[in-house]
Amino acid sequence: MKVLDKDLPQTPPETRRFNSVSGFPIRELYSKEDLKNFEPERDLGQPGEYPYTRGVYRNMYRGRLWTMRQFAGFGTAEDTNLRFRYLLDQGQTGLSVAFDYPTLFGYDSDHPLAYGEVGRCGVAIDSLADMEALFKNIPLEQVTTSMTTNAPAAIIWSMYLVTAEMQGVDWRNLAGTIQNDILKEYIAQKTYIFPPRPSMRIITDILSFACRNVPRWNTISISGYHIREAGSTAIQELAFTLRDGIEYVEHGINAGLDVDEFAPRLSFFFDVHNDFFEEIAKFRAARRIWARVMKERFGARNPRSLLCRTHAQTAGVSLTAQQPYNNVVRVALQALAAVLGGTQSLHTNSLDETFALPTEKAVTLALRTQQIIAHESGVPNTIDPFGGSYFVENLTNEMEEVCLEYFRRIDEMGGMIAAIERGFPQREIQESSYQFVKAVERKEKIIVGVNDFVTEKQPSVDVLVIDDTAYQHQCAKLSKLRAERDNARVQAHLASLKRAAQGTENLLSPILECVRSYATLGEMCDALRSVFGEYREPLFD
Repeated sequence: MKVLDKDLPQTPPETRRFNSVSGFPIRELYSKEDLKNFEPERDLGQPGEYPYTRGVYRNMYRGRLWTMRQFAGFGTAEDTNLRFRYLLDQGQTGLSVAFDYPTLFGYDSDHPLAYGEVGRCGVAIDSLADMEALFKNIPLEQVTTSMTTNAPAAIIWSMYLVTAEMQGVDWRNLAGTIQNDILKEYIAQKTYIFPPRPSMRIITDILSFACRNVPRWNTISISGYHIREAGSTAIQELAFTLRDGIEYVEHGINAGLDVDEFAPRLSFFFDVHNDFFEEIAKFRAARRIWARVMKERFGARNPRSLLCRTHAQTAGVSLTAQQPYNNVVRVALQALAAVLGGTQSLHTNSLDETFALPTEKAVTLALRTQQIIAHESGVPNTIDPFGGSYFVENLTNEMEEVCLEYFRRIDEMGGMIAAIERGFPQREIQESSYQFVKAVERKEKIIVGVNDFVTEKQPSVDVLVIDDTAYQHQCAKLSKLRAERDNARVQAHLASLKRAAQGTENLLSPILECVRSYATLGEMCDALRSVFGEYREPLFD
């Protein structure tokens, strides 16, 4: 003690606050005293067993590695098809499609509002002809495909189904995911078209159709990713995402579906940020909360209805234009956290994505990051290696506690749609984003290369440039399509779609007929707009 006492005056007093990114105070040391109410049998269980804290499958990555699903899409369908085939050749095990903004908002590429955006942030898809080109020479029964589309999800998915049909593939053998999470659009990403309530009708129509016809398809990827990218904390991402999931389950039941009929095909999509242990705890808490909600709130009996199966993507918002090669390290740590957290599927961002869509070189390095974790790190060899850690179990418990408090507040408001209409999640995210920026400005949060360890000289980075070639290509393709198709047939099917929207018929059947006749995305969305109207976000206090 004398040596220690002698050294103590030389140690400056600690003034820094130690918090997780979500604001949980982090103590210097954790012990069993921090887990007084923790019961391993109740709160952990075994992997593949209720409450699934330790993983949704019994042998996890020993049985099968996570799906390496690099998000890709740019320019025309032909351009993206080449990127898909390159990634598959490099060892990618699933496809993930990014669509451009005109597609996400339901406009054809030749619409005046589409100019300047065609093919820029994703691939342009205007009709079945584009979907055919997107998956040319890719046998759809041999890959799983994820499609990040929400407001026009029913139309985009129908194009995919008809493309599979044209390849001779039985829909019952198709596997993949449509994001189809419209609630998070109102909360965060804002690529909505129709108001919330008709949008929820479209989603329940998709749920019902998939149960009968495409049983292996994940019909909603309930997405916290965009909530986190908009500025939320990890706990807000967890709470709002799972509460969106509750809302979808309630609407499915209210539409007359049995919970065990559609819940097994729900999946989740989470961001993976820089706070390593908080992100691991978030995945563990998500599985436990969802299992308990499905069992206790909805009375689900099928064990698969209880599974919180997740796709993860490293945090785009954490990437920096300053010292961009630092992003390689950030992505590696985030990917490692996702794997230690037990994700089923993973996308790793590329170092150049603060500047543009990734180059082939950058996306290959991002994929290699996953492959090194999978095959060189030894991490997949054991399941939930942090299980029983005083710190991680405490953090998992804290996240669950705060998440359930958010559930209580949203329930009191009348559910997630009512909360969105009041602006509650939007304000919570806005405040968290503001506080994080202030913490960075005060250097309470250090961003290497941005607010500390700054260098004047920045390394050069190759950038993928998308010019107007895609726009010109799509406009010419649309002109040719409209001249050669049977326009009387198109108009008849569009009229049928409009009548179905005015009534209670499932919308998937008329949408599929429109797709088969080569009606365009914009024409189908306009038919629905004429009935449902367009959503305009109100001003919130």
